[in-house]
Amino acid sequence: MWKAALTELTATASLMFTLTTSIVACLDSHETDPKLLVPFAVFIIAFLFLVVTVPLSGGHMSPVFTFIGALKGVVTLTRALIYVLAQIIGSIIGFFILKCVIDPKLAYTYSLGGCAIDGQGVSFGVKPQNALLVEFTCTFVVLFVGVTLAFDKKRSRELGLPMVCLVVAGSMALAVFVSLTVTGRAGYAGVGLNPARCLGPALLHGGPLWHGHWVFWLGPFLACMVYYIVSMNLPKVDLIWLEGEHDVYDNTSFSKDLPEQCNAGFQLQV
Repeated sequence: MWKAALTELTATASLMFTLTTSIVACLDSHETDPKLLVPFAVFIIAFLFLVVTVPLSGGHMSPVFTFIGALKGVVTLTRALIYVLAQIIGSIIGFFILKCVIDPKLAYTYSLGGCAIDGQGVSFGVKPQNALLVEFTCTFVVLFVGVTLAFDKKRSRELGLPMVCLVVAGSMALAVFVSLTVTGRAGYAGVGLNPARCLGPALLHGGPLWHGHWVFWLGPFLACMVYYIVSMNLPKVDLIWLEGEHDVYDNTSFSKDLPEQCNAGFQLQV
């Protein structure tokens, strides 16, 4: 467990440094719409880190995945608490290194790459309640698409590790894309998806990063609890394809040639 926690710390620190520098580089580029580059960067970097860390520690690197893992019994409460502590320390280390090497002007302009609802020098952004709704919705989408597959042992084994990591990374990139392009408000840094990522720069940079900081904690954890309730009511058996056509009204099977011979059709096993 301690080796896995050390892996989470190291991976989170490396992810924070790599991901934030890439996002700042995209936003500071001379592209017409650099925000379209950010989801692509998130997808590539998240996929690489997931492929490496999933076999070692589970590849959480976020209190969100650790919390939902604890709710679903994938990890114990003790391991979850140690993981979250390691992720927070890793985030602080990663952003401390970034703060030491980044251009101070860029650090000020992009608030050290932290989670913000009203950035530096901007008197407007998004309302906390709107940011909370975006955080909740985007986190739920990531959980419903990515975690539903990742925690399904049978399908994970059938698809393989690379494909599972591809789906999880893709869901994260999709959430970032939606939060950046749909809201389109200056000063809003987009969905956080990771409270530890938001806490590191808030501690080191401060200022506007504390404005509405609670949103980036409450939204994901509400999404985790709602997803847990929904996941308990998802079908436990896959959709089964059967031979035969089934009448909509009386559910009797029939065939054009032989009444009792089955033809192509399907039904959901209940």
